[in-house]
Amino acid sequence: MKRFGNMRTWSLALFLTASGLALAACGQRSGDQATAAKGQVVARIGNEVITTQELDNEFRLAGIAPAKQKDPETVKRVLGEIVVRKYLLQQAMTAKLDREPGVLLDLLRVREQVLGNAMLNRAASAKASTKADIDRYIAKNTWKFADRKLYSVDEIVMPLTPATQTFVNANKDAKSLEELLQQLTSSGIPHGRQLGVLSSSDLPEELVGLIQKRKDDDIFFTRVGTNGLFFKVRAEEPRPIEGDAAINLARQMMRADALTAELGLAAYSAKLEAKYEGDYADLMKQGEAKSQ
Repeated sequence: MKRFGNMRTWSLALFLTASGLALAACGQRSGDQATAAKGQVVARIGNEVITTQELDNEFRLAGIAPAKQKDPETVKRVLGEIVVRKYLLQQAMTAKLDREPGVLLDLLRVREQVLGNAMLNRAASAKASTKADIDRYIAKNTWKFADRKLYSVDEIVMPLTPATQTFVNANKDAKSLEELLQQLTSSGIPHGRQLGVLSSSDLPEELVGLIQKRKDDDIFFTRVGTNGLFFKVRAEEPRPIEGDAAINLARQMMRADALTAELGLAAYSAKLEAKYEGDYADLMKQGEAKSQ
């Protein structure tokens, strides 16, 4: 009976949330009509409208520079993508896909991510850096600015997953890239070897220090996005960043650091407030014990 009651509660929650999303959609359409009355509509497709605000937001999300936002081909491509998205939305709503539990859960997840990121960005923006803060950051992180170097490397790229992380831990003392290639191939781990360039400004200070003390055959490892890189340095050249370029880069890096700090604080606070139930309580306690 308890399980049945939980299922009813879950179903009711999904229904209420779906109703809320439907009302929000209706409110959005009303808002779109109000916007249309102001003459800011750039296209219509069925009951949907596309506004200049949406187009500008699409440019922002795509990282399109202001100068390119007036380019006819760019506008045509981006506006065409929005039209297709709106068309597919209409088709999905007509098919009542928004009422399917799996789809609804995906919508809820996206909503949580968007609002969560907005909260992190607001918190990070509230701690805007002063000119003095930026100058101190540049002076403290010389390997990213005045002492910046570009390294020409021979590298092996692999996706980072729990399985490949185990491989990385077991092969930190590899003697050559050839040895790593053999190990990766025998382990069935996807990988690729190529020549590349790494900037010291994108690497941790400790790793940059090790590179400076390297021997000819030393192999290093670093993370780049969702990938891991084993690499050997073939050559290096000074490439300092100074002036306005240094200030802009420092501002970007400091904002990234602020976002990371805010995320860490949020994770800590969420951990304190979370109350796990049933078997999950024991599972999460075990996880805490391992991390300590």
